[in-house]
Amino acid sequence: MIGGKKKCIGLIFGGYSNEHEVSISSAKTVFQAFNSGTNKQRFTVKPFYINKFGDWLDNDISEKILIGEIENAKTKKQVTFNYDKINFLDGIDFQNVDIWFPLLHGFNGEDGSIHGLLKFTKKPLVGCGILGSALGMDKILMKTIFSNIKLPQVKYLVFQNEDLHNELVKKKIINEIKKKLNFPIFVKPSNSGSSLGISKVINESEILQALEKAWKIDPRILVEEGLEVREIECGIIGKTKLFTSEIGEVRYEGDWYDYDSKYNKNNKITIPAEIDSKISKQIQAIAIQSCRALNIFGFARVDFFLEKSSNKILLNEINTIPGFTKNSMFPILWEASGFNIEQLVAKLVDISLDL
Repeated sequence: MIGGKKKCIGLIFGGYSNEHEVSISSAKTVFQAFNSGTNKQRFTVKPFYINKFGDWLDNDISEKILIGEIENAKTKKQVTFNYDKINFLDGIDFQNVDIWFPLLHGFNGEDGSIHGLLKFTKKPLVGCGILGSALGMDKILMKTIFSNIKLPQVKYLVFQNEDLHNELVKKKIINEIKKKLNFPIFVKPSNSGSSLGISKVINESEILQALEKAWKIDPRILVEEGLEVREIECGIIGKTKLFTSEIGEVRYEGDWYDYDSKYNKNNKITIPAEIDSKISKQIQAIAIQSCRALNIFGFARVDFFLEKSSNKILLNEINTIPGFTKNSMFPILWEASGFNIEQLVAKLVDISLDL
């Protein structure tokens, strides 16, 4: 117990997002962790499920979703807000919550929007704030900041709000890509997660279709040069001082690390990664530097590429609400670093409360 009584964790999951199901899986893991071992004496959990329509459901139904008594797809609107009131949070029973633990992956959550909403409750939360979350979600702004402080990255181009229905615009974009980048390339929406909306392009004929796919998610598009690389990941926790996990590597069955590959149980994870100790230390240092640059704290997963031909370290991106599923890299990294899932969630709460 903290301060003589159990702390109530407001666990928020689901969400109006294309990563809705992943969020539910993460929340199930975290919910179980708070209700296991010594955590049962320290914490209680009040779950808040947001369905695919963006409606908040009551705590009883939310808990039944977490324990598998209700299928999330069958839930409907439960809470109606009274918009005549100044405080639109009056429709949600959050008064007994001591600290929020948002596990909303992707849009309307990981992008800082839920952090802004929860700020009005005047209660602390696990994770970083509005700014770090927004920057971590926006690939273009993130990479711009990384470039300004000269962190190593793959070559990339940015196309913002271009009219893909205009033949001259399409031709201009394709010509610029051909001139400045080598195939294969990766076309990505600036705001998305779990590799949704991303395409690997191996020749000119595939560019337009990839641009249109990304544009459906976000009209701000990032195009990166593809290299032969190893997928390397590092966990971060802390606030005033950041700590790094062991370095891990993911080997996957697919052609590239897409949505299906990320949640494939057959992925091979190696922790610690089989790389030189000097390279590991450099990766950990860059992970801390990149989080500081974006004002990211609490917890995060920093993703890297390690070029196969040269062992060159390339910073990829930061995930401010990484997955907590049983197959997710973040909790696996920290388990290899000495924190099992029960210890990890308790540690994240302590960090947020400055304990």
